[in-house]
Amino acid sequence: MAEPLVPDIIEGQGDIFLVCDHASNAVPADIDLGIAPGLLTRHIAIDIGAADLTRALAERLGAPAVLATVSRLVIDLHRQADHPGLMPRISDGHAIPGNIGADRSDRIARFHAPYHRMLAREIARHRPRLIASIHSFTPALETGDAPRPWEIGILYNRDRRAAALALDLLRRAGVVTGDNEPYSGRLLNATLNRHGEGNGIASLAIEVRNDLIDHPDGVARWADRLAAILTDIDAGLAANARRRLWEA
Repeated sequence: MAEPLVPDIIEGQGDIFLVCDHASNAVPADIDLGIAPGLLTRHIAIDIGAADLTRALAERLGAPAVLATVSRLVIDLHRQADHPGLMPRISDGHAIPGNIGADRSDRIARFHAPYHRMLAREIARHRPRLIASIHSFTPALETGDAPRPWEIGILYNRDRRAAALALDLLRRAGVVTGDNEPYSGRLLNATLNRHGEGNGIASLAIEVRNDLIDHPDGVARWADRLAAILTDIDAGLAANARRRLWEA
């Protein structure tokens, strides 16, 4: 079996931990997806701008981060291991023939399991108060859905501690913000369900529309804005925790 791709770790300190599941469009040399190379530059292969935004946020916050190093067309790390879309056969209308009949167990062992083991280890080492998962979304799907009007979406499942603060802060700042949009974290929240809610750690997924962060100026602008928002969320979580202790 070929060697796994090692996730990219950014060292840092503090109470905020960053994750980027769809940071890469890399396809190992021994895997043939059977697609035109140009498709690897599209959103079906990588969350456009998300890796640069994660790195910029880590720098501004001094925060640790873990970034994936394999394309979600090879295996989607933001899916449970038994999810039917773990190795997509079709993505946004594009066939991925190399995934038909591919060895699911091998890809889980090479990419999915090591990634999530590393995430678990880094989160246990840093013991953050807040986990923020950084993603991006397309202004519209290629399959012809309606345009998506949001600049940013905040996704969450059952734990709304961080999301409620984020939604309030972003909307008060005049940002067009989706509440569990462009898709619901109650339906797809695999990484945070496992590493955030599963450990009782406040968490949220941040989805930025990719045309806003597909260039350096946009990345810098949103990194400045989101670094301030995440700092305020972390402070709010700390204050709420102190208040609960006081009232207990």
